Amino acid sequence: MAEIRAEMVASVWKIEVSEGDQVAEGDTLVILESMKMEIPVLTEDPGTVVSIAVGEGDVVQEGDLLAVVE
Repeated sequence: MAEIRAEMVASVWKIEVSEGDQVAEGDTLVILESMKMEIPVLTEDPGTVVSIAVGEGDVVQEGDLLAVVE
């Protein structure tokens, strides 16, 4: 199980996956926006998206849980 966490303070601009989706290594899970830059958050391992812990428009802090992939 992999917990995907925010690496910086940012806004959740777009969620690219849904719970139950199959993802491959390198797939984009969430796109964050910080200082007018879009930052894709990628999965490092293939698996199934178990949960999404954020919603579009949420502000996340460094270390906040974004999603869980199993």
